Amino acid sequence: MSEFELVTMRNRLERGQLNKAERGELFLGVPAGYVKLSSGAVTQDPDEQVRAVVALILSKFEELGSVYAVFHYLIRNNLRIGGRVRGGPQRGQVEWRRPSQATLWQMLRHPIYAGAYAFGRRPRDPKRRGPGCRAATRWLPMEEWKVLKRDVLPAYISWDRYLANLQRLGQNRQGPESVGSARGGTALLSGLIVCGTCGLRMQTTYRHTGKPFYRCARHLARGTEQTCYGVKAAVVDDVVAEQVLRALEPAALALSLQATQDIQKEREQLDQHWRQQRERARYEAERARRQYDAVEPEDRLVARTLEQRWEEALRRQQQLQEDYDRFRREQPAGLTETERAQVLALSADLPTLWRAEGTTPADRKEIVRCLVERVVVHVRQDSEAVRLTIHWKGGCTSDHRAIRPVRRYAQMEGYEQFMAHLAELRRQGHTAVEIARQLNAEGYRTPKLRGDFQPVLIRKLLWQLGLSKEKEASQLEPDEWWLPDLAREMPVSASKLSDWVRRGWVTARTTPAQGLWVLWADRREVVRLRRLVAASQRGKSGYPASLTTPRKPKDQGK
Repeated sequence: MSEFELVTMRNRLERGQLNKAERGELFLGVPAGYVKLSSGAVTQDPDEQVRAVVALILSKFEELGSVYAVFHYLIRNNLRIGGRVRGGPQRGQVEWRRPSQATLWQMLRHPIYAGAYAFGRRPRDPKRRGPGCRAATRWLPMEEWKVLKRDVLPAYISWDRYLANLQRLGQNRQGPESVGSARGGTALLSGLIVCGTCGLRMQTTYRHTGKPFYRCARHLARGTEQTCYGVKAAVVDDVVAEQVLRALEPAALALSLQATQDIQKEREQLDQHWRQQRERARYEAERARRQYDAVEPEDRLVARTLEQRWEEALRRQQQLQEDYDRFRREQPAGLTETERAQVLALSADLPTLWRAEGTTPADRKEIVRCLVERVVVHVRQDSEAVRLTIHWKGGCTSDHRAIRPVRRYAQMEGYEQFMAHLAELRRQGHTAVEIARQLNAEGYRTPKLRGDFQPVLIRKLLWQLGLSKEKEASQLEPDEWWLPDLAREMPVSASKLSDWVRRGWVTARTTPAQGLWVLWADRREVVRLRRLVAASQRGKSGYPASLTTPRKPKDQGK
C-alpha cells in the first residue's frame, strides 16, 4: 500500500506539472537573455548589454551559418555571454561567462528566443540510466513535444527564422542526406556534388597527395559492381567557380555596397558593445567609491576591504579603456575613404578577390552555396569528358562540359579514330617530331593532360601500332650512329659490335620507345674502333686497354 501511495502521489505531481505547462506557466529555468520575475512571469533581461549580445549571436548565425563560426567570432572579439546567477549571495546579479559551442547550440535550438513556450523537449526516462545513476535524456523532435505555445513570450527572432536555424543546424551535420557546413578543405563542392549515375551524394577524399577527389562509394556500401566513377575536384571546381563568378558580375556594384554596409554595421555593433562595457565599468567603480565613502573611517576592518574593491574596479576600468582605445585604432567605428575605395576596387575584379590569399576555402564555399543548390556530374570510364549540371537557387539549371585526366589512351573518346589518324600520318612519311607538332595543332590531348604531345610519346604509340622500328635522323645527336650503320663503317659484324656495347667498350644508348641502339663515335673514336677491329683477329685473345677504353662525349665527361 505504501508503494502504491508513492506511485499515486508521483502521478498527481506529474499531472499537476503538465497542467501548469499546458497553461504556459511552468518555468524550471530560463536561458541567457531572459529573467524570471517574482510573479512567475518571464521577460527579457532588463540589462541592455545582455540583450545586445544575445541578438548579436542570433544575427551572426544567420550571417555565418554555423555554430563553429559564431563561436570563433565571439572568441576573436572577446565577447562574453551574460547570465543571471541562480544561487548564493550574488543571486540575480549579471555574470559574464566565456561562450562555448554547447551553449550556442542550445541557444539556437531553444524556441523561447522565437517567443514560443515549449515543454517536454528533453523528457527524463527513469528506465534509461546514465552515468551517476541519473535518468538518461534525449532530445525529441518538435512533433513529439508535449506542449508548444507560440507567440506567448517576448521574442528576439521570428518563428520562421527559428525554423530556418533548425534546418541549417541539421544541414551542417555530416551525413549522406545533409550538405554539411563549409569547412577548411580546398574542395569547393563538398556536400553539393551528386553522382549522375546513382543519384547519391559523392564523398570528398584527399588521398595521399592532399589533392581533393570526388568519389561515389555506392558499390562499396552495397557490395555491387562498380558503375559510378569519381573525378578530380579541380576538374569540376574550376567550371563551377567560373560560372559563379560570371553570375555575380552583374551584381558586383550592389554587392560592394552591401558589403560596405555590413562592415559598417558590424563595427557599430562591436563599438556599441565596448561602450556598454565601459559604462558598466564606470558604474562599478562609482558604486565601489560610494560604498567606501559610506563606511565610518574608524572602522578600518571594513574600510580596507572596500578600498581594495574600489582599487580593483578602477584597475578594471583603466584596462578596459586601454583595450577600447586599441580596438578603435585597429577597427575605427566607420570605414575610411581608403577602405571604401578598396571594397569598390575588389568588387570590380571578382576573379582577383576570389583568388586572393585572404579569401579562405570556407569563404569560397559559402559564396557558392548562396547561389548553387547542387551539382550533378556524369562520369564515364571510357571517356575523358565529364558532363555536369548546375542546379541554381531558384530552380534554374545549366549544362556544362569538362575534361578530366585519364590513365590510358583507350579511355579517351575517339581512341580508335585517333590511333588510325596516327598510323596514317606515319604512312605518309612524317617523323615523330612532325606528328607531335601536327597533333598539337589539331587540338588533340594527352590522357593525363600534362602538356602537349612530345616525340617520345609518339614513338611509344607507334611501337604499339608496330610502326616503331623505322629510324629517324631526328633521333640522332651529333656524332651518333645507328648500330648497323657504324658496323658497316668499320667494317665489322653487327653482332660483334653489339657484344662490344654490352662489354662497355663503346659509348651507346637506346631510344626510349623503340629500344634501338644508338652509338656515339666521332672521328677519333672511329679510328679507335677500326684499330680494335684490326686487333680482333681470329685466334687472338686479349686486347690492349687503350683499345677497350671508350671515349665519351664532352657533355657526358663534364
